[in-house]
Amino acid sequence: MNRREFLHSRRLMDVAGPMLGIVDELESLPSEDAPMMLRFARKAMATTFEVVFPFSTPGACASAEAALDEIDRLESQLTVYRDTSEVSKLNARAFHHPVHVDANLFELLSLAQTIHGDSAGAFDISVGALIKAWGFFRRAGRVPLPEERAAVRERVGMQHVVLDSQRQTVSYQRQGLEINLGSIGKGYALDRAASLVSRDGTAQDFLKHGGHSSVLARGNEAPGKTGWTVGLVDPDQPQCRRGLLCLRNRALATSAITYQHIVHEGRKLGHLLDPRTAWPAEAMLSATVTAPTAAEADALATAFFILGVEPARAYCDQHPKIGAALITADKPHRLVVLGCAAGEIQVLR
Repeated sequence: MNRREFLHSRRLMDVAGPMLGIVDELESLPSEDAPMMLRFARKAMATTFEVVFPFSTPGACASAEAALDEIDRLESQLTVYRDTSEVSKLNARAFHHPVHVDANLFELLSLAQTIHGDSAGAFDISVGALIKAWGFFRRAGRVPLPEERAAVRERVGMQHVVLDSQRQTVSYQRQGLEINLGSIGKGYALDRAASLVSRDGTAQDFLKHGGHSSVLARGNEAPGKTGWTVGLVDPDQPQCRRGLLCLRNRALATSAITYQHIVHEGRKLGHLLDPRTAWPAEAMLSATVTAPTAAEADALATAFFILGVEPARAYCDQHPKIGAALITADKPHRLVVLGCAAGEIQVLR
């Protein structure tokens, strides 16, 4: 794929549909009255990021390139697949002594620690060793032996990560603990890229998304529209549209096991691991979260997938700016709408 890509006009659901596991295409080709869009795309963080503008947006090309350059820069900082990244260096050194980190990275780690506490430990970025034990680090899934799972649990837990806000340092209290930001990094990158576009001031209406999981919308898709519309599908039945979501100055993220899983004793075990049990979460088919920021949506989609319906409901009750649409793994699959998503989603079936 070229670093920059221009595509034909489409409705948002045509734009984002193939990229998002939750979004379906309403039509195979745009209709004559469909709003014209400019699309810019680039590979990063093992997925495709896109920036979408209404066709008449001034300075769209420069804004998109700046946003995508920022995502490239953040990948170099946050990835655990490069030894030279700031996070890889943190993982190598933080058990031995406190490590000073970039201010924005410290803020991201602080957010992750807060969500870890608020989600009763379901969201945890310190799962690097656990991801490796299950083989998902290199997309070669395996079921570790019980003694392996017991041993790796000793190296997981944000309670073992010390953040010193005065010195802006990070230290680990357990040897072998590793941070992996895969459950929040794409959303964070979208937030940072969007802030660049917003500061530029030329583009007020845009949508950004990162692959199969994260979306950030600003303004409106077209004159006369209220926000941007995406469709929710059942991951087990892609032809089945379960609802429509309207996003305006909001973010959305979905966690599901559609793409990374293994089959063990007739059970489908996904890559979304419960850090409290060292075992894959199994109660949900997908968890979609809407939030003020993409980082929050990203993290909470993972947390809600692990927590299940009732703990997610309690979280939304305590955090009125958070909404969720959960599809349960039981048969028939149930769509459960929580929090402020009740005003954002039109349930179709």
